[in-house]
Amino acid sequence: MKNYKIGIIGCGHIAQKMAATLKDMLGVESYAAASRNKEKALAFANQWQFQKAYGSYKELINDPEVDLIYIATPHTMHYDNARMCIENGKPVLCEKAFTANAKQAEALLNLSKEKNVFITEAIWTRYMPLSLKMQELLKQGVIGNPRTLSANLSYVINDKERVIRPELGGGALLDIGIYTLNFAAMAFGSEIAETFSACQKTDTGVDAQENITFFYKDGKMASLQASIYAQSDRLGIIAGDKGYLLVENINCPESIHIVDANYKTIAVYPAPPRITGFEYQINACIEALENGWIESPYMPHAETLRIMKQMDALRAEWGVKFPCD
Repeated sequence: MKNYKIGIIGCGHIAQKMAATLKDMLGVESYAAASRNKEKALAFANQWQFQKAYGSYKELINDPEVDLIYIATPHTMHYDNARMCIENGKPVLCEKAFTANAKQAEALLNLSKEKNVFITEAIWTRYMPLSLKMQELLKQGVIGNPRTLSANLSYVINDKERVIRPELGGGALLDIGIYTLNFAAMAFGSEIAETFSACQKTDTGVDAQENITFFYKDGKMASLQASIYAQSDRLGIIAGDKGYLLVENINCPESIHIVDANYKTIAVYPAPPRITGFEYQINACIEALENGWIESPYMPHAETLRIMKQMDALRAEWGVKFPCD
């Protein structure tokens, strides 16, 4: 199998995490980085040993050597960036949230199908071994019949521009709440009968902290919480009639504990050794490209679109609007 040359659009914090991952991976090359500021791109490329630096996204996209482009720009830029990639035949790994709203997501996914170009959402937990293990354990019935789920993810990030500015697709939901939605989806599926939610907003009008409850058609219930003001325990707990399953850090699963009906821990599954956790989504992209797929089975296009619609509905209920809506 060939070495895949990776290009990165955007040179911020999340791009640095990807760069650190690529540096220690086999089968990939840290090939090109692009920023709208050439000096920033050069500094990034020098720091992470990328071969090329571009002062515009279009230059990187037009480089024939690039095999896969990772988009690491703010949410509201994803649509334009990814569209340019697809129209030029470049496969895309697009950072979550996939786009700012479902209308943009649907347009991109339709374009991917029309042009036969791969794109997937970089919601890294979907690709991780422990996320897949969690689903396997639930199917095996280790906690009996699962009935309730709770998940929380909160960080003190209210000083981040990308989080508080509506024009950047800010708010807790698209930045961290999306992980709680995906955790619930991986465990309980998509057959939701009723949704109840409430949020508090920032002075800028984006959601700062929220509670979301789903009641499922089969009787299950999920309770989700996110905040940009607090540092939470990041736990995910799925309870059944024979015990419960506890996931340490739903953002980047560190371990799964199985506890029986007598509150005795009967099994612990630690995360396998990893670079950062980002390598799994890169490997999933390569798997798809090797097989000629335009989507990854770990995060199908239909699921990306469903969750974007879910977030649109929540924002509409809360009165959180972005200029691009």
